[in-house]
Amino acid sequence: MKKTKDNYSINGRVWIEKDGDTYIGYGRVVLLERIKKYGSISMAARSMDMSYRRAWELVESMNRLSEKKLVETRTGGRSGGGAIITDEGERAIKLFWSLYDDLKIFLKEEDKKQLEIFS
Repeated sequence: MKKTKDNYSINGRVWIEKDGDTYIGYGRVVLLERIKKYGSISMAARSMDMSYRRAWELVESMNRLSEKKLVETRTGGRSGGGAIITDEGERAIKLFWSLYDDLKIFLKEEDKKQLEIFS
């Protein structure tokens, strides 16, 4: 966020919860995008310096909280296997980035309005 004249800025984060559990947020969306890019949970995790176990837990959590799976996995060992993002996963990614963009716009507008409070 842009700094005010006294080095104050308004910041925020957005995520979606279901029944008090995090469904999707910034890091989870990045993970989904990396799974889409690499076709693999393990490669996506590696690209984010995340353990495979943690990435798998996040995917399992998102799939459990969603009405339809966001990620589908295929078993297959060395030459097979992998993961794909479903249509529902694509919708979740788009929804999150739309909310994220709206939040950035809101925070920028609030930052401008609140200059007087912090001076």
